[in-house]
Amino acid sequence: MESPFRTRIKICCISSLDEARLAVRLGADALGLVGRMPSGPGVVADTLAAQIVQATPPPVATFMLTSETNTADIIAHQQRVGANTIQLVDAVPPETYAQLRATLPAIKLVQVIHVIDEKNIDEALLAIQHGADALLLDSGNPNLAVKELGGTGRVHNWAVSRRIVEQSPVPVFLAGGLSIDNVRKAVETVQPFGLDICSGVRTNGQLDAYKLEAFVRLLIG
Repeated sequence: MESPFRTRIKICCISSLDEARLAVRLGADALGLVGRMPSGPGVVADTLAAQIVQATPPPVATFMLTSETNTADIIAHQQRVGANTIQLVDAVPPETYAQLRATLPAIKLVQVIHVIDEKNIDEALLAIQHGADALLLDSGNPNLAVKELGGTGRVHNWAVSRRIVEQSPVPVFLAGGLSIDNVRKAVETVQPFGLDICSGVRTNGQLDAYKLEAFVRLLIG
């Protein structure tokens, strides 16, 4: 059964105040601010991320992408940036969710699942059991020598993602290789709560108003 609510839009890899303002003006529900990563595009300094958070109007959410896996390091990262949502791009120990919630009770926790095969279904459900407020299904590979933790521009197996959505009691965002060419198919196939897009609405690395507006129009019909 399709949700009667519209699919949310998260614009990731925000790299400036101007990009943040453009994304909000064109309909973004959330902005993604990429912290230090082992690989991938869009990393911004914590000081700039904090400025963007301060300038982002409610009810637009600010997602801080962190590759940290140690609880104290994640908390320190959030306190430097001030985002209202932590996006955990790597796997963390099960007790991390409760520890983060105890220290940062008002902050939402989004766990990224890098969809490779059907084993990720169990990984997703465990993250929910341990305390994730939402999931984000991406196309990275944390098993490589240099971890891919997102920003690949690749589409993964949406059949697996659809199964995760069907079984998840929490909202699920879909990421990975999304563009104006496949946005409709992505929604029809996976039926996620929201879509997370980075490279698909950029030209030469910069947020492209034309591409973003076209993406939003296709998504909201």
